[in-house]
Amino acid sequence: MSIELLFPTLVYRASLRARGAGALNARLLKECRQLRADDAAGRRWSARHYPDGYTSYGSAHRMQRLSPTFAALARELDRHVARFARELQFALGARALVMTDCWVNIMGRGAVQGLHLHPHATISGVYYVAVPAGAPGLKLEDPRLERFMAAPPRARGAQRRNRAWVTMRARTGQLVLFESWLRHEVPANLEARERVSISFNYNWF
Repeated sequence: MSIELLFPTLVYRASLRARGAGALNARLLKECRQLRADDAAGRRWSARHYPDGYTSYGSAHRMQRLSPTFAALARELDRHVARFARELQFALGARALVMTDCWVNIMGRGAVQGLHLHPHATISGVYYVAVPAGAPGLKLEDPRLERFMAAPPRARGAQRRNRAWVTMRARTGQLVLFESWLRHEVPANLEARERVSISFNYNWF
């Protein structure tokens, strides 16, 4: 008798450990807050689509091209994305995975990010700039969930690999990478302090 683990969904998690990572994070936090103050279009977009929060997704979504600080983060992320691609055993050929989008998210109290995926991207991820204690993590959905036609619920103590939903804890200075087809959400931030993160996409085509 044997049981094989087939069709796994890989998720990559790591910390920025390069020299000066703490200073880079401090600069990123300052620029994220300054961007919100300067980005009137982004604040208007957020009021309609991201209540109680701010995101530059609708206004400044290529921050790696606009800010040397974000470009420095992108160079750090490039190395992690390359490692993740090797784990996924992607046959990239002569083309490289390139960061196409990079934007800021600031979740105030009550802000929530609904279930979604990232079309037209290959690998997506998030880097956590500032996460207060008790702030929500990244909730990932089993991609087979819509096909569970007659499956009973999982046992309360089921292993993470057998759960329909898994939450990756958010921690300052850490990043999470996943394939862009994986649906995910961020539950409501119930903390008074803001949760600050940077989301990004890498594309191969």
